[in-house]
Amino acid sequence: MEKILIIDDDEGLNHFLGRFFKRKGYAVTICLSGEQAIRTVSGENFDLILLDYKMPGLNGLDTLTKIREGQVKTPIIITTAYGSTDTAIEAMKRGAYDYLSKPFERQELSRIVSEGLELNRRMKEVVCLPDPASAVKTASPKGMLKMVGRSKKMQAVYKTIGQIAEKDVAVLLTGESGTGKELAAKAIYHHSRRKEKPFLAINCAAIPEQLFESEFFGYERGAFTGAHQTRIGKIERCDGGTCFLDEIGDMSMALQAKLLRVLQEGEFERLGGRGPVKIDVRIIAATNKDLALAVQNGLFREDLYWRLKVITIELPPLRKRAEDIPELTEYFIARSGAEYDRPIRHVSEGVLKQFCAYPWPGNIRELENCIRRAILLCTGDIITEEHIESLNGQKEHLPQTLNHKQLMDNLREKLQAVLPDILRLSKQSVHANIIEMVEETIILKALEECGNNQVKAAGMLGISRNTLRHRLKRHIEKRNNIDFPPEQT
Repeated sequence: MEKILIIDDDEGLNHFLGRFFKRKGYAVTICLSGEQAIRTVSGENFDLILLDYKMPGLNGLDTLTKIREGQVKTPIIITTAYGSTDTAIEAMKRGAYDYLSKPFERQELSRIVSEGLELNRRMKEVVCLPDPASAVKTASPKGMLKMVGRSKKMQAVYKTIGQIAEKDVAVLLTGESGTGKELAAKAIYHHSRRKEKPFLAINCAAIPEQLFESEFFGYERGAFTGAHQTRIGKIERCDGGTCFLDEIGDMSMALQAKLLRVLQEGEFERLGGRGPVKIDVRIIAATNKDLALAVQNGLFREDLYWRLKVITIELPPLRKRAEDIPELTEYFIARSGAEYDRPIRHVSEGVLKQFCAYPWPGNIRELENCIRRAILLCTGDIITEEHIESLNGQKEHLPQTLNHKQLMDNLREKLQAVLPDILRLSKQSVHANIIEMVEETIILKALEECGNNQVKAAGMLGISRNTLRHRLKRHIEKRNNIDFPPEQT
Protein backbone atom coordinates (compact mmCIF):
# COMPACT_ATOMS: atom_id res chain seq x y z
CA MET A 1 0.00 0.00 0.00
CA GLU A 2 1.43 3.38 -1.00
CA LYS A 3 1.84 5.91 1.80
CA ILE A 4 1.00 9.61 1.62
CA LEU A 5 2.15 12.18 4.19
CA ILE A 6 -0.01 15.32 4.62
CA ILE A 7 1.63 18.30 6.33
CA ASP A 8 -0.89 21.06 7.08
CA ASP A 9 -2.17 22.93 10.14
CA ASP A 10 -5.76 22.99 8.82
CA GLU A 11 -7.39 20.05 10.65
CA GLY A 12 -10.60 20.27 8.61
CA LEU A 13 -8.70 20.01 5.34
CA ASN A 14 -6.60 17.17 6.75
CA HIS A 15 -9.78 15.25 7.63
CA PHE A 16 -11.09 15.70 4.07
CA LEU A 17 -7.80 14.70 2.44
CA GLY A 18 -7.40 11.71 4.75
CA ARG A 19 -10.83 10.35 3.79
CA PHE A 20 -10.25 11.17 0.10
CA PHE A 21 -6.97 9.25 -0.12
CA LYS A 22 -8.04 6.33 2.08
CA ARG A 23 -11.01 5.72 -0.24
CA LYS A 24 -8.49 5.40 -3.07
CA GLY A 25 -6.55 2.76 -1.15
CA TYR A 26 -3.63 4.80 0.20
CA ALA A 27 -2.26 4.84 3.74
CA VAL A 28 -2.32 8.38 5.16
CA THR A 29 -0.21 10.02 7.87
CA ILE A 30 -0.97 13.60 9.02
CA CYS A 31 1.39 16.14 10.59
CA LEU A 32 0.21 19.55 11.83
CA SER A 33 3.58 21.34 11.62
CA GLY A 34 6.86 21.31 9.78
CA GLU A 35 8.77 20.35 12.92
CA GLN A 36 6.52 17.31 13.49
CA ALA A 37 6.89 16.32 9.83
CA ILE A 38 10.69 16.39 9.98
CA ARG A 39 10.65 14.04 12.98
CA THR A 40 8.19 11.75 11.18
CA VAL A 41 10.13 11.45 7.91
CA SER A 42 13.36 10.74 9.79
CA GLY A 43 11.94 7.37 10.84
CA GLU A 44 9.54 6.44 8.05
CA ASN A 45 9.55 6.45 4.26
CA PHE A 46 6.67 7.83 2.20
CA ASP A 47 5.67 7.59 -1.45
CA LEU A 48 4.25 11.14 -1.72
CA ILE A 49 4.17 14.25 0.48
CA LEU A 50 1.60 17.08 0.38
CA LEU A 51 3.12 20.10 2.12
CA ASP A 52 1.31 23.35 2.95
CA TYR A 53 3.29 26.50 2.18
CA LYS A 54 2.00 28.75 4.99
CA MET A 55 2.21 27.20 8.46
CA PRO A 56 3.07 28.62 11.89
CA GLY A 57 6.66 27.99 12.88
CA LEU A 58 8.67 26.37 10.11
CA ASN A 59 7.06 27.34 6.78
CA GLY A 60 6.54 25.05 3.81
CA LEU A 61 9.65 26.01 1.84
CA ASP A 62 11.97 25.58 4.82
CA THR A 63 10.30 22.29 5.69
CA LEU A 64 10.76 21.21 2.07
CA THR A 65 14.47 21.98 2.23
CA LYS A 66 14.96 19.93 5.40
CA ILE A 67 12.91 16.99 4.12
CA ARG A 68 14.90 16.95 0.90
CA GLU A 69 18.04 16.37 2.94
CA GLY A 70 16.70 12.95 3.97
CA GLN A 71 14.11 11.71 1.46
CA VAL A 72 15.62 13.07 -1.71
CA LYS A 73 13.47 11.10 -4.15
CA THR A 74 10.00 11.34 -2.58
CA PRO A 75 7.82 13.66 -4.73
CA ILE A 76 6.67 16.66 -2.69
CA ILE A 77 3.67 18.76 -3.74
CA ILE A 78 3.46 22.26 -2.29
CA THR A 79 -0.11 23.40 -1.48
CA THR A 80 -1.24 26.92 -0.55
CA ALA A 81 -4.07 29.41 -0.71
CA TYR A 82 -1.67 32.37 -0.77
CA GLY A 83 0.63 31.39 -3.57
CA SER A 84 2.09 33.29 -6.48
CA THR A 85 4.19 32.47 -9.50
CA ASP A 86 7.30 33.38 -7.51
CA THR A 87 6.32 30.93 -4.78
CA ALA A 88 5.85 28.15 -7.35
CA ILE A 89 9.22 28.82 -8.95
CA GLU A 90 11.01 28.93 -5.60
CA ALA A 91 9.35 25.66 -4.56
CA MET A 92 10.51 24.00 -7.76
CA LYS A 93 14.05 25.30 -7.23
CA ARG A 94 14.09 23.68 -3.80
CA GLY A 95 13.03 20.33 -5.20
CA ALA A 96 9.22 20.29 -5.14
CA TYR A 97 7.57 18.03 -7.70
CA ASP A 98 4.56 20.28 -8.31
CA TYR A 99 2.48 23.12 -6.97
CA LEU A 100 -1.25 23.03 -6.15
CA SER A 101 -3.45 26.00 -5.21
CA LYS A 102 -6.26 25.85 -2.68
CA PRO A 103 -9.17 25.27 -2.82
CA PHE A 104 -8.50 21.95 -4.57
CA GLU A 105 -10.45 20.66 -7.51
CA ARG A 106 -10.77 16.93 -6.90
CA GLN A 107 -9.93 16.06 -10.50
CA GLU A 108 -6.77 18.18 -10.44
CA LEU A 109 -5.77 16.80 -7.05
CA SER A 110 -6.22 13.21 -8.26
CA ARG A 111 -4.22 13.91 -11.43
CA ILE A 112 -1.24 15.46 -9.67
CA VAL A 113 -1.17 12.81 -6.93
CA SER A 114 -1.42 9.96 -9.47
CA GLU A 115 1.41 11.45 -11.55
CA GLY A 116 3.53 11.96 -8.43
CA LEU A 117 3.06 8.37 -7.27
CA GLU A 118 3.87 7.07 -10.75
CA LEU A 119 7.07 9.16 -10.73
CA ASN A 120 7.94 7.69 -7.31
CA ARG A 121 7.45 4.13 -8.60
CA ARG A 122 9.67 4.75 -11.61
CA MET A 123 12.47 6.31 -9.58
CA LYS A 124 12.45 3.48 -7.03
CA GLU A 125 12.67 0.76 -9.70
CA VAL A 126 16.42 0.40 -9.81
CA VAL A 127 17.66 -1.29 -13.00
CA CYS A 128 20.83 -3.34 -12.68
CA LEU A 129 22.97 -4.80 -15.43
CA PRO A 130 23.82 -8.53 -15.44
CA ASP A 131 26.67 -9.83 -13.34
CA PRO A 132 28.86 -11.84 -15.75
CA ALA A 133 29.86 -14.20 -12.96
CA SER A 134 26.36 -15.40 -12.07
CA ALA A 135 23.29 -16.71 -13.87
CA VAL A 136 19.80 -15.28 -13.48
CA LYS A 137 17.93 -17.86 -11.42
CA THR A 138 15.77 -15.88 -9.03
CA ALA A 139 13.51 -12.88 -9.09
CA SER A 140 15.07 -9.48 -8.46
CA PRO A 141 14.54 -7.91 -5.04
CA LYS A 142 11.37 -5.87 -4.80
CA GLY A 143 11.81 -2.52 -6.50
CA MET A 144 14.69 -3.76 -8.66
CA LEU A 145 14.59 -4.67 -12.33
CA LYS A 146 17.21 -6.43 -14.43
CA MET A 147 18.34 -6.22 -17.99
CA VAL A 148 18.63 -9.89 -18.93
CA GLY A 149 20.63 -11.58 -21.67
CA ARG A 150 24.20 -12.64 -22.38
CA SER A 151 24.16 -12.58 -26.17
CA LYS A 152 26.84 -10.57 -27.95
CA LYS A 153 24.30 -7.94 -28.99
CA MET A 154 23.20 -7.38 -25.38
CA GLN A 155 26.76 -7.40 -24.07
CA ALA A 156 27.44 -4.52 -26.47
CA VAL A 157 24.40 -2.67 -25.04
CA TYR A 158 25.60 -3.13 -21.44
CA LYS A 159 29.09 -1.99 -22.35
CA THR A 160 27.83 1.22 -23.93
CA ILE A 161 25.52 1.97 -20.99
CA GLY A 162 28.44 1.54 -18.61
CA GLN A 163 30.62 3.85 -20.70
CA ILE A 164 28.15 6.73 -21.01
CA ALA A 165 25.87 6.57 -17.96
CA GLU A 166 27.90 9.04 -15.91
CA LYS A 167 28.53 11.37 -18.84
CA ASP A 168 25.99 14.17 -19.22
CA VAL A 169 25.28 13.55 -22.90
CA ALA A 170 22.05 13.03 -24.79
CA VAL A 171 21.30 9.41 -25.69
CA LEU A 172 19.14 8.04 -28.51
CA LEU A 173 17.72 4.55 -27.98
CA THR A 174 16.49 2.79 -31.11
CA GLY A 175 14.75 -0.51 -31.67
CA GLU A 176 11.41 -2.13 -32.30
CA SER A 177 8.53 -1.76 -29.88
CA GLY A 178 8.90 -4.00 -26.84
CA THR A 179 12.69 -4.40 -26.99
CA GLY A 180 13.30 -2.70 -23.62
CA LYS A 181 14.16 0.88 -24.51
CA GLU A 182 12.62 2.34 -21.35
CA LEU A 183 14.43 -0.24 -19.21
CA ALA A 184 17.71 0.82 -20.86
CA ALA A 185 16.85 4.47 -20.15
CA LYS A 186 16.25 3.64 -16.47
CA ALA A 187 19.55 1.74 -16.34
CA ILE A 188 21.37 4.81 -17.68
CA TYR A 189 19.58 6.99 -15.11
CA HIS A 190 20.34 4.70 -12.13
CA HIS A 191 24.01 4.50 -13.04
CA SER A 192 24.33 8.26 -13.60
CA ARG A 193 25.27 11.17 -11.37
CA ARG A 194 21.64 12.31 -11.54
CA LYS A 195 20.20 9.19 -9.87
CA GLU A 196 19.08 11.15 -6.79
CA LYS A 197 17.13 13.60 -8.95
CA PRO A 198 13.81 13.02 -10.79
CA PHE A 199 13.39 10.58 -13.66
CA LEU A 200 10.37 11.44 -15.78
CA ALA A 201 9.17 9.33 -18.71
CA ILE A 202 6.99 10.99 -21.36
CA ASN A 203 5.38 9.16 -24.27
CA CYS A 204 5.35 11.70 -27.10
CA ALA A 205 2.74 9.67 -28.98
CA ALA A 206 0.31 9.51 -26.03
CA ILE A 207 -0.22 13.27 -25.53
CA PRO A 208 -2.41 15.04 -28.15
CA GLU A 209 -0.35 17.48 -30.20
CA GLN A 210 -2.52 20.46 -29.23
CA LEU A 211 -1.87 19.76 -25.52
CA PHE A 212 1.77 18.71 -25.72
CA GLU A 213 3.34 22.16 -25.44
CA SER A 214 1.39 23.13 -22.34
CA GLU A 215 1.93 19.70 -20.74
CA PHE A 216 5.63 19.61 -21.54
CA PHE A 217 6.70 23.23 -21.07
CA GLY A 218 3.90 24.50 -18.80
CA TYR A 219 2.06 27.81 -19.08
CA GLU A 220 1.62 31.14 -17.36
CA ARG A 221 -1.60 32.38 -15.84
CA GLY A 222 -3.79 33.91 -18.55
CA ALA A 223 -1.88 32.24 -21.42
CA PHE A 224 -5.20 30.96 -22.79
CA THR A 225 -8.83 30.59 -21.77
CA GLY A 226 -8.97 28.47 -18.64
CA ALA A 227 -5.36 29.11 -17.59
CA HIS A 228 -6.29 30.44 -14.14
CA GLN A 229 -2.87 29.84 -12.59
CA THR A 230 0.71 29.15 -13.57
CA ARG A 231 1.27 25.48 -14.46
CA ILE A 232 4.72 23.95 -14.13
CA GLY A 233 5.44 21.70 -17.12
CA LYS A 234 6.88 18.20 -17.07
CA ILE A 235 10.31 19.29 -18.27
CA GLU A 236 10.62 21.84 -15.44
CA ARG A 237 9.65 19.22 -12.84
CA CYS A 238 12.61 17.25 -14.10
CA ASP A 239 15.14 20.01 -13.40
CA GLY A 240 18.43 18.47 -12.31
CA GLY A 241 17.27 15.02 -13.34
CA THR A 242 16.66 12.93 -16.44
CA CYS A 243 13.81 13.19 -18.94
CA PHE A 244 13.03 10.14 -21.06
CA LEU A 245 11.18 11.01 -24.27
CA ASP A 246 9.67 7.85 -25.72
CA GLU A 247 8.49 7.75 -29.37
CA ILE A 248 10.22 11.05 -30.10
CA GLY A 249 9.66 10.48 -33.81
CA ASP A 250 6.01 11.46 -33.22
CA MET A 251 6.88 14.93 -31.89
CA SER A 252 5.71 17.79 -34.10
CA MET A 253 8.23 20.00 -35.91
CA ALA A 254 7.29 23.04 -33.80
CA LEU A 255 7.94 21.20 -30.55
CA GLN A 256 11.16 19.76 -31.97
CA ALA A 257 12.45 23.33 -32.30
CA LYS A 258 11.64 24.05 -28.65
CA LEU A 259 13.32 20.82 -27.53
CA LEU A 260 16.40 21.74 -29.57
CA ARG A 261 16.59 24.99 -27.58
CA VAL A 262 16.57 22.97 -24.34
CA LEU A 263 19.48 20.87 -25.60
CA GLN A 264 21.47 23.75 -27.05
CA GLU A 265 20.81 26.59 -24.62
CA GLY A 266 19.50 24.86 -21.50
CA GLU A 267 16.37 26.99 -21.50
CA PHE A 268 12.74 27.15 -22.65
CA GLU A 269 9.69 29.38 -22.38
CA ARG A 270 6.38 28.50 -20.81
CA LEU A 271 3.31 29.06 -22.95
CA GLY A 272 2.46 32.73 -22.53
CA GLY A 273 5.77 33.38 -20.77
CA ARG A 274 7.67 36.66 -20.92
CA GLY A 275 11.16 35.27 -20.79
CA PRO A 276 13.31 32.12 -20.80
CA VAL A 277 13.41 29.62 -17.95
CA LYS A 278 16.79 28.01 -17.29
CA ILE A 279 16.77 24.23 -17.03
CA ASP A 280 19.37 21.56 -16.29
CA VAL A 281 18.08 18.25 -17.60
CA ARG A 282 19.54 15.23 -19.36
CA ILE A 283 17.53 14.03 -22.35
CA ILE A 284 17.26 10.35 -23.24
CA ALA A 285 15.12 9.79 -26.33
CA ALA A 286 13.76 6.62 -27.86
CA THR A 287 12.12 5.70 -31.14
CA ASN A 288 11.08 2.67 -33.16
CA LYS A 289 11.17 4.76 -36.35
CA ASP A 290 13.98 5.43 -38.78
CA LEU A 291 14.80 9.02 -37.82
CA ALA A 292 17.39 9.35 -40.60
CA LEU A 293 14.65 8.58 -43.12
CA ALA A 294 12.30 10.99 -41.32
CA VAL A 295 14.97 13.71 -41.71
CA GLN A 296 15.23 12.98 -45.45
CA ASN A 297 11.44 13.20 -45.76
CA GLY A 298 11.29 16.50 -43.88
CA LEU A 299 9.46 15.01 -40.88
CA PHE A 300 12.24 15.43 -38.33
CA ARG A 301 14.69 18.28 -37.80
CA GLU A 302 18.20 17.40 -38.89
CA ASP A 303 19.82 19.63 -36.23
CA LEU A 304 17.78 17.96 -33.47
CA TYR A 305 18.60 14.54 -34.89
CA TRP A 306 22.34 15.16 -34.58
CA ARG A 307 21.90 16.69 -31.11
CA LEU A 308 20.12 13.55 -29.92
CA LYS A 309 22.46 11.19 -31.72
CA VAL A 310 25.53 11.97 -29.60
CA ILE A 311 25.28 8.39 -28.36
CA THR A 312 23.02 5.82 -30.06
CA ILE A 313 22.17 2.47 -28.51
CA GLU A 314 20.23 -0.04 -30.59
CA LEU A 315 18.14 -2.55 -28.64
CA PRO A 316 18.02 -5.75 -30.74
CA PRO A 317 14.71 -7.53 -31.44
CA LEU A 318 14.21 -10.77 -29.54
CA ARG A 319 14.33 -12.89 -32.71
CA LYS A 320 17.93 -11.71 -33.24
CA ARG A 321 18.98 -12.72 -29.73
CA ALA A 322 17.11 -16.01 -29.43
CA GLU A 323 19.92 -17.47 -27.32
CA ASP A 324 18.69 -15.17 -24.50
CA ILE A 325 15.16 -16.64 -24.49
CA PRO A 326 15.84 -19.43 -21.92
CA GLU A 327 17.36 -16.94 -19.48
CA LEU A 328 14.59 -14.40 -20.06
CA THR A 329 12.02 -17.15 -19.51
CA GLU A 330 13.52 -18.11 -16.15
CA TYR A 331 13.70 -14.47 -15.11
CA PHE A 332 10.05 -13.74 -15.95
CA ILE A 333 8.87 -16.99 -14.31
CA ALA A 334 10.70 -16.07 -11.11
CA ARG A 335 9.48 -12.46 -11.20
CA SER A 336 5.82 -13.15 -12.07
CA GLY A 337 5.69 -16.24 -9.86
CA ALA A 338 6.75 -14.11 -6.89
CA GLU A 339 4.34 -11.33 -7.88
CA TYR A 340 1.31 -13.67 -8.07
CA ASP A 341 2.55 -16.04 -5.33
CA ARG A 342 2.49 -19.02 -7.68
CA PRO A 343 5.03 -21.87 -7.18
CA ILE A 344 6.01 -22.22 -10.85
CA ARG A 345 9.46 -23.79 -11.22
CA HIS A 346 10.08 -23.78 -14.96
CA VAL A 347 8.63 -24.47 -18.41
CA SER A 348 8.61 -27.83 -20.17
CA GLU A 349 11.17 -28.61 -22.87
CA GLY A 350 8.44 -28.44 -25.53
CA VAL A 351 7.41 -24.94 -24.42
CA LEU A 352 11.02 -23.74 -24.48
CA LYS A 353 11.42 -25.09 -28.02
CA GLN A 354 8.30 -23.20 -29.09
CA PHE A 355 9.60 -20.05 -27.42
CA CYS A 356 12.96 -20.32 -29.21
CA ALA A 357 11.31 -20.96 -32.60
CA TYR A 358 8.64 -18.27 -32.36
CA PRO A 359 9.57 -14.88 -33.95
CA TRP A 360 8.09 -12.75 -31.11
CA PRO A 361 6.84 -9.74 -33.10
CA GLY A 362 6.05 -8.05 -29.77
CA ASN A 363 9.58 -8.80 -28.54
CA ILE A 364 10.36 -9.03 -24.80
CA ARG A 365 7.08 -7.42 -23.80
CA GLU A 366 5.17 -10.17 -25.61
CA LEU A 367 7.27 -12.91 -24.00
CA GLU A 368 6.71 -11.45 -20.54
CA ASN A 369 2.95 -11.15 -21.05
CA CYS A 370 2.79 -14.70 -22.41
CA ILE A 371 4.53 -16.03 -19.29
CA ARG A 372 2.34 -13.93 -17.00
CA ARG A 373 -0.83 -15.39 -18.48
CA ALA A 374 0.58 -18.93 -18.37
CA ILE A 375 1.45 -18.56 -14.68
CA LEU A 376 -2.06 -17.37 -13.87
CA LEU A 377 -3.64 -20.32 -15.71
CA CYS A 378 -1.16 -23.02 -14.67
CA THR A 379 -2.46 -25.26 -11.87
CA GLY A 380 0.78 -27.17 -11.29
CA ASP A 381 4.37 -26.06 -10.98
CA ILE A 382 5.42 -26.50 -14.64
CA ILE A 383 4.16 -24.53 -17.64
CA THR A 384 3.37 -26.98 -20.46
CA GLU A 385 2.38 -26.70 -24.12
CA GLU A 386 -1.33 -26.66 -23.31
CA HIS A 387 -0.97 -23.43 -21.37
CA ILE A 388 0.91 -21.74 -24.20
CA GLU A 389 -1.46 -22.98 -26.91
CA SER A 390 -4.46 -21.70 -25.01
CA LEU A 391 -2.74 -18.36 -24.65
CA ASN A 392 -1.03 -17.79 -27.96
CA GLY A 393 -3.32 -19.24 -30.58
CA GLN A 394 -0.37 -18.06 -32.76
CA LYS A 395 -2.79 -16.09 -34.95
CA GLU A 396 -3.20 -13.56 -32.16
CA HIS A 397 0.52 -12.98 -31.87
CA LEU A 398 1.76 -13.32 -35.42
CA PRO A 399 1.40 -10.12 -37.43
CA GLN A 400 -1.10 -10.21 -40.25
CA THR A 401 0.37 -11.24 -43.60
CA LEU A 402 1.21 -8.16 -45.61
CA ASN A 403 -0.58 -7.81 -48.93
CA HIS A 404 1.27 -7.08 -52.18
CA LYS A 405 0.79 -3.30 -51.93
CA GLN A 406 2.07 -3.18 -48.35
CA LEU A 407 5.13 -5.24 -49.29
CA MET A 408 5.89 -2.94 -52.21
CA ASP A 409 5.44 0.16 -50.02
CA ASN A 410 7.82 -1.29 -47.42
CA LEU A 411 10.36 -2.11 -50.11
CA ARG A 412 10.19 1.39 -51.62
CA GLU A 413 10.63 2.96 -48.17
CA LYS A 414 13.75 0.91 -47.47
CA LEU A 415 15.18 1.55 -50.93
CA GLN A 416 14.69 5.30 -50.52
CA ALA A 417 16.78 5.11 -47.36
CA VAL A 418 19.79 3.39 -48.98
CA LEU A 419 19.72 4.56 -52.61
CA PRO A 420 21.40 7.94 -51.97
CA ASP A 421 24.44 6.15 -50.53
CA ILE A 422 24.46 3.62 -53.37
CA LEU A 423 24.34 6.40 -55.96
CA ARG A 424 27.23 8.22 -54.31
CA LEU A 425 29.37 5.08 -54.15
CA SER A 426 28.59 3.72 -57.60
CA LYS A 427 28.97 6.46 -60.19
CA GLN A 428 29.16 3.97 -63.05
CA SER A 429 26.97 0.99 -63.97
CA VAL A 430 24.54 1.77 -61.15
CA HIS A 431 21.70 -0.25 -62.69
CA ALA A 432 23.80 -3.37 -63.29
CA ASN A 433 25.39 -3.21 -59.83
CA ILE A 434 22.05 -2.92 -58.05
CA ILE A 435 20.53 -5.80 -60.05
CA GLU A 436 23.53 -8.00 -59.25
CA MET A 437 23.36 -7.16 -55.56
CA VAL A 438 19.59 -7.72 -55.26
CA GLU A 439 19.71 -11.03 -57.16
CA GLU A 440 22.59 -12.33 -55.02
CA THR A 441 20.82 -11.32 -51.79
CA ILE A 442 17.54 -12.98 -52.83
CA ILE A 443 19.25 -16.23 -53.86
CA LEU A 444 21.27 -16.49 -50.64
CA LYS A 445 18.23 -15.71 -48.51
CA ALA A 446 16.13 -18.33 -50.31
CA LEU A 447 18.86 -20.93 -49.72
CA GLU A 448 19.01 -19.97 -46.06
CA GLU A 449 15.23 -20.37 -45.71
CA CYS A 450 15.38 -23.79 -47.41
CA GLY A 451 18.33 -25.18 -45.43
CA ASN A 452 20.66 -24.85 -48.46
CA ASN A 453 18.45 -27.24 -50.43
CA GLN A 454 18.77 -25.98 -54.01
CA VAL A 455 15.70 -27.82 -55.30
CA LYS A 456 13.44 -26.17 -52.72
CA ALA A 457 15.11 -22.77 -53.14
CA ALA A 458 14.69 -22.88 -56.92
CA GLY A 459 11.00 -23.73 -56.44
CA MET A 460 10.59 -20.80 -54.06
CA LEU A 461 12.20 -18.45 -56.60
CA GLY A 462 10.32 -19.88 -59.58
CA ILE A 463 13.43 -20.82 -61.55
CA SER A 464 15.07 -24.14 -62.48
CA ARG A 465 17.75 -25.72 -60.32
CA ASN A 466 20.30 -25.35 -63.15
CA THR A 467 19.54 -21.64 -63.42
CA LEU A 468 19.86 -21.23 -59.64
CA ARG A 469 23.14 -23.17 -59.62
CA HIS A 470 24.57 -21.17 -62.51
CA ARG A 471 23.68 -17.79 -60.97
CA LEU A 472 24.79 -18.77 -57.49
CA LYS A 473 28.15 -19.97 -58.85
CA ARG A 474 28.63 -16.71 -60.75
CA HIS A 475 27.84 -14.58 -57.70
CA ILE A 476 29.98 -16.52 -55.25
CA GLU A 477 32.99 -16.77 -57.60
CA LYS A 478 32.75 -13.09 -58.45
CA ARG A 479 32.49 -12.04 -54.81
CA ASN A 480 34.81 -14.46 -53.06
CA ASN A 481 36.93 -15.99 -55.83
CA ILE A 482 36.47 -19.48 -54.36
CA ASP A 483 35.45 -22.88 -55.71
CA PHE A 484 31.73 -23.54 -55.90
CA PRO A 485 30.57 -25.46 -52.78
CA PRO A 486 29.01 -28.90 -53.13
CA GLU A 487 25.24 -29.01 -53.49
CA GLN A 488 23.13 -30.26 -50.61
CA THR A 489 19.87 -31.93 -51.59
